[in-house]
Amino acid sequence: MTLQNLSRRSFLAGIGITGGGLVVGLGLQGCSAEAPPTFTTTDFAPDAFLQITPQNEFRFICARDEMGQGVSSGLATLFGEELDVDPTRFDVSFPGVHSAYGHPAFSGIQSTGGSAAMRGHYLPARQAAANVRDLILEAAAQDLNVEKSKLSTDNGEVIAGEQRYPYAQFITTAQSLPIPEAAPMKAPEAFRYIGQDVPRLDAAEKSTGEAVYGIDFDIPGMKYALMKRSPMFGGSVNTFVPDDIQRMPGVVDVVEISNGVAVVADTFWQAKKALDQLNIEWDTAEAAKFSTADLRADYQTALDEQTGSTTDEEGDLALAFRNGDTQIEVDFWAPYLAHAPLEPMNAVVKVENGEAEVWTGLQGPPFAQASVARALNIDKAKVRVHNTYLGGGFGRRLLATHVAEAAEIAAATGHIIKLIWTREDDIQNGVFRPASLMRMKASLDSEGTINGWMAKRVGGNILPDRMVGALPVVAPDFVPDGVLNSVVGLADTAMSNWIVDGSSVEGLAGDYDLPNRVIEHVTVNHGLPLSYWRSVGHSYTAFAKESAIDVLAEAAAVDPVELRLNNTRSNPRQHNVIKVASERMKSMEAEKVGSLGFAAHSSFHSYVAQVADVSVQGSDIVVNKVLCVVDCGRAINPDVIRAQMEGAIMFGLTAALHGDLDIADGRVVQSNFHDYPLLRMNEHPDVEVIIIDNDEDPTGVGEVGLPPIAPAVANAVFAETGQRLTSLPLRFS
Repeated sequence: MTLQNLSRRSFLAGIGITGGGLVVGLGLQGCSAEAPPTFTTTDFAPDAFLQITPQNEFRFICARDEMGQGVSSGLATLFGEELDVDPTRFDVSFPGVHSAYGHPAFSGIQSTGGSAAMRGHYLPARQAAANVRDLILEAAAQDLNVEKSKLSTDNGEVIAGEQRYPYAQFITTAQSLPIPEAAPMKAPEAFRYIGQDVPRLDAAEKSTGEAVYGIDFDIPGMKYALMKRSPMFGGSVNTFVPDDIQRMPGVVDVVEISNGVAVVADTFWQAKKALDQLNIEWDTAEAAKFSTADLRADYQTALDEQTGSTTDEEGDLALAFRNGDTQIEVDFWAPYLAHAPLEPMNAVVKVENGEAEVWTGLQGPPFAQASVARALNIDKAKVRVHNTYLGGGFGRRLLATHVAEAAEIAAATGHIIKLIWTREDDIQNGVFRPASLMRMKASLDSEGTINGWMAKRVGGNILPDRMVGALPVVAPDFVPDGVLNSVVGLADTAMSNWIVDGSSVEGLAGDYDLPNRVIEHVTVNHGLPLSYWRSVGHSYTAFAKESAIDVLAEAAAVDPVELRLNNTRSNPRQHNVIKVASERMKSMEAEKVGSLGFAAHSSFHSYVAQVADVSVQGSDIVVNKVLCVVDCGRAINPDVIRAQMEGAIMFGLTAALHGDLDIADGRVVQSNFHDYPLLRMNEHPDVEVIIIDNDEDPTGVGEVGLPPIAPAVANAVFAETGQRLTSLPLRFS
């Protein structure tokens, strides 16, 4: 198989013949730094490609990773629209590592997150597909000896008069023609699939169990590995005695690696039983011996006594507060949280002849490649990664620590290793959403204008920890780990003293007209490994911001929704979702079971307003219904948008009502869903989603439904009980 006539220009990276079919490499970023590789089953795939087989089948490799958010269906819809092929006809697969897969929103790093897939690929994917359709029409015009203007297309067929011909009939001629670069795209009024509830491409195989996740992958000769890691952050192995463990049924090895001790056995259960019997004496990190109470005290001291780094400043805040008629000051707390995806971390790694092969599900295959290369001290080019479906990501699968662990075990034992983290491993030894203490001060003048706004956040920064995983991806192989660690250390120092990690404070200001404002940050870091969690900083800043808006409205005796409307005049899309939600809220008043709470928040270039109907039964908070109004630009697939809003609301309610990690003696107390619970079916509210469709390019949907739900519920609790809850999870003292 070969890929001929490669082009590095525009959206079409190449065109050729393989197995008798037409293959077109589609660079979703636009231009690729290098030509994509040939289309074979053993080589790297292009950035994103379209294949039309001799049987008129349609396939493409999805450049973004599918973790339940519907990205494969969304991209297939974009391709199908301009190619004029029903998206459900596409066979979708996922790529390994190649520079052409870089995401335009992430400095060219190949990864998936930030609700950026549709926003980043909307026009490039459509243009690429339009070019392919135009190419097919040109080839058909030559083969049929018909003017191109007299031809049309319909669901993978060229129409000439009364005759219909499959695209595949013209691929030989198409291969010899120059590639169009800017074929006309459809006008929105001609859309056939965009804006429709197109069935998800992965629904059938996920419903029947045919979908392959990392945890499903099996390979002949594979052994299972489980690990014990230090229960205390920063701890390391002192001593352990493997002899008795090695004699247990099925156990083939017990090895120490950089992160702890692994037991390798023929089956998962044999490894688990043996690991339970393994006793390890740990060297503990004295600096990590702290508790949640210590952390809260440190945060409070920093909030009260330290001057933060200013990240956003406008106007004269002191004068505004002096001139305001109503002032408030409230502190809000959000705890550490685990991601807890339903599929725990796992990886299969084979190490042989100085090369490695990896099977896993990550939000960025290059993280696995770079981590394994560093762990084994080999070139990244010698690490081949196969990415699978992800059983939930939420930012957790942006890290590849578990893949590096599997590689170390494979190298140490000589076996093909399948490493599986248990739920306890993931909750106690994983990575966490940072804890945050936030002080909100606001002032309202006699005209109902928010004339002063100050927000100060205390907590850790995510970016330095993320650099640990990202730097090996972009750094050349010859750069030693020591240099990378120094860069990370410098970044950590800078963010602790001089500059602010944007994800630490995002969402504290910006939705409202705030002519006089100051946003500050104080870094307090207790050493827990941090990572992005669904909606990142917005997951806690929205709680503080939108609760503060209601506190301000209560203090001034004004309607909280009117306060929001009066102070979003310069933000028309945010103003509109508030307006639409407020109008629907009026009818909810007659339907409500408890009391209604309102919140609105923009994130990832989308705008969301939510109304929660909440009852309080004793000490239990019961969410009866949630209205969600979302403006995410043009709706590619409304059904996917509704599903993402509903899922994000449930994810956010889990955190708002239950999410809490307690630290004692430097270790996480919770361990599994019995003490770190998910929202149960009987707690599931009815959800109504209103999508504001418009002509703006599509924006994020995977994360944007989460931020407003906690403050909407907290505001409803206040309306129901008169008690203002300022700490997450929402509990009565």
